[in-house]
Amino acid sequence: MPDKPAPEIELIRAAYAAFNARDIDAALATMTPDVAWPKAFKGGYVHGHQAIRAYWTEQWSEINPHVEPVAFSSEDAGRILVDVHQVVRDLAGAVLADEHVGHRFTIKHGLIQTMEICPPPLSGH
Repeated sequence: MPDKPAPEIELIRAAYAAFNARDIDAALATMTPDVAWPKAFKGGYVHGHQAIRAYWTEQWSEINPHVEPVAFSSEDAGRILVDVHQVVRDLAGAVLADEHVGHRFTIKHGLIQTMEICPPPLSGH
């Protein structure tokens, strides 16, 4: 019987699944009310559920990103580094980016408090 993934990993997987399904409410349910989220294609951060909702709504009107978690690494201070395969298409379906990126999550009280974009972990890509 394989080990059950840690609750934090299940939480992060649920957030990616909700994002890819464009289910903002389900994604926000995985986050603290004061969550900090990077504006990947614009720079800077948004803070809180309403700001994320507005950012994603704008982002999805311009591009069609799909992010798939590949591997998870626990770090100190409740942080988890995720190797993510990211494919970004324009609205006509043409691939704009197909790459691996790193997403570092900080979990607080069982919810995502921050997400940062960083280089992917060294995993042979």
